[in-house]
Amino acid sequence: MESGFLSGQLLISMPGISDPRFERTLILICAHDAHHAMGIALNHPVEGLTVPDLLERLGIKSTIVLPPDLVRVGGPVERERGFVLHTDDYRGEFSLEVGAGVGLTATREVLEAMGREEDRPRRSLLALGYAGWGAGQLEQEIRENVWLTCEADEALIFDCDYATKWSRALAKLGIDPKFLGAEAGRA
Repeated sequence: MESGFLSGQLLISMPGISDPRFERTLILICAHDAHHAMGIALNHPVEGLTVPDLLERLGIKSTIVLPPDLVRVGGPVERERGFVLHTDDYRGEFSLEVGAGVGLTATREVLEAMGREEDRPRRSLLALGYAGWGAGQLEQEIRENVWLTCEADEALIFDCDYATKWSRALAKLGIDPKFLGAEAGRA
């Protein structure tokens, strides 16, 4: 963590989170500084909407057969806007380095690259919307035990086992979710 900021880290929601949109949610923090934080939820798919379907709706032609990965709900902010998390072997003009070999791009060019074998990132996910926090808000929520943090890894970011991502992230911290309660406290 550089200067206490969490870019490239995972947020794990705690049981009892007051916002039902974030229950059992795993978020990759993509940008974090003294003024704001922004992340993409990794484990809430848009049922019935695949990446190939969305690309077709946008008129983007694919020269390869794309896997039927589901589009993710990235968060409640700007739900009509698309964001692509990808491995750093793809780098567009407006790509943001998130950390640990992961980038974020929100341009049509990355969507076009996803459909071409020679240009596509090795791994990627497409999300609609993002989670956002104002100055000091995320830090306060962490102090209030709303979120835990852990190191990100490629499997937790990109795999399609949505049902277990939250518990697998907790397991990285040595926590079994069945022992977590909804009441937060301090030791």
